[in-house]
Amino acid sequence: MAGMNELANRLKELEDQLVICNRCGMCQSVCPLYEQTRKESDVARGKLALLDGLSKNLFTDPDGVDKRLNNCLLCGSCAANCPSGVSVLEIFIKARAIIAEFKGLSPAKRLIFKKMLANPATFDRLTEWAGKFQGLFTKSEKNAQGTSCARLVSPLLHDRHLLPMANKPFHKTRASVDTRTGRSGLRVAFFTGCIIDKMFPRIANDLLDVLEYHGVGTWIPGGQGCCGIPALASGDRATFEKLVEYHVDLFDSQKYDYLVTACATCTSTIKKLWPSIYGGKASGTREKIRQLSERTLDINQFLVNKVGLHDMGTGVDADGEAVTYHDPCHLKKSLGVFKEPRQLIQASGKNLVEMEGSDKCCGMGGSFNLYHYDVSSKIGTIKQKNIADTGCKTVSTGCPACMVQISDMLAKGGLNIRVRHPLELYAEFLRNQKLIT
Repeated sequence: MAGMNELANRLKELEDQLVICNRCGMCQSVCPLYEQTRKESDVARGKLALLDGLSKNLFTDPDGVDKRLNNCLLCGSCAANCPSGVSVLEIFIKARAIIAEFKGLSPAKRLIFKKMLANPATFDRLTEWAGKFQGLFTKSEKNAQGTSCARLVSPLLHDRHLLPMANKPFHKTRASVDTRTGRSGLRVAFFTGCIIDKMFPRIANDLLDVLEYHGVGTWIPGGQGCCGIPALASGDRATFEKLVEYHVDLFDSQKYDYLVTACATCTSTIKKLWPSIYGGKASGTREKIRQLSERTLDINQFLVNKVGLHDMGTGVDADGEAVTYHDPCHLKKSLGVFKEPRQLIQASGKNLVEMEGSDKCCGMGGSFNLYHYDVSSKIGTIKQKNIADTGCKTVSTGCPACMVQISDMLAKGGLNIRVRHPLELYAEFLRNQKLIT
């Protein structure tokens, strides 16, 4: 637990950031949570007003502050539309850390974050065991999304349609990778990310095939773990900083031009939160974080802007498959990346059909989905309808967590629409053209 002097300094830092907010209410018009609840306390303006008196409320009602502050998707819609440029997400995350350090983490969160997530090897072993035994608790559904449902009524699983863990995680099939640089003259390091490693290894394998086709050398160091966002979002700053230091050292052992990820959340965390939130005192780490964040790119961004896509020459593929695209909040709102995934889809020969509200949050929000599944589903149902209204065969998105949420919502509606990463569509096209195997 942090000392009171340290907490006082962090409170002062928050106060300096809070004065920028003029309570204009622009955040209210774009908040997906407020759209459902119509509660002022659920919108950024209401939470910032609450934080104005955090030093007092911390002692009088810490549980109330914690509950209200954690009732947030951290989607960044408020920050992206704030005319005053308030760093809302950074403020909320710092406030959560202050409250967690004052109250202490719950026993369950201490176990999950400090014993499991903070130790990549332990986390890998536990999730591998979970994958082996998942069939005892879930049964496969025959649908386009490939989801499973709970065998028994469970408060945790509720009526979710779950995407199963992979039979074998990516790190078990490719413990480490180091391929030679080809015609592009570029070499990248690949940050895999937890969900891709453990649920979507096919995306990582497609990434390797696509990069090889384009003559990009790829280095994947073994022993990777979580980017740290789950711990940070829950206020466990210590575990977040431990994971940052671990990965900075891991990726500092070889030279490469860019660090790429296929996960919108990992990209945003490394580029935005590692340099802005890290406060550790490890020698030289701050500068290494800055340098790493500056050369971190989303895979769509890297392929379009640094490599160049395969020239089809004929435009839309013969099958004319309609594909719509969902903008992950952490990709468009946090990083301003939205054109490149669409270009990748079009380069795959697909007929891109825009949905209404393509950049509206799907309702996932990481742990928000676990604690507030009812509201998460209501937000997700809006996304489900917008997807279905396009008449598409496939919905694509650059965030694995969004893929999980959208798969759940489409399965609930019994819709025969598959969910794919733009990279998968591009790799599928290259295979159909016999350009990769």
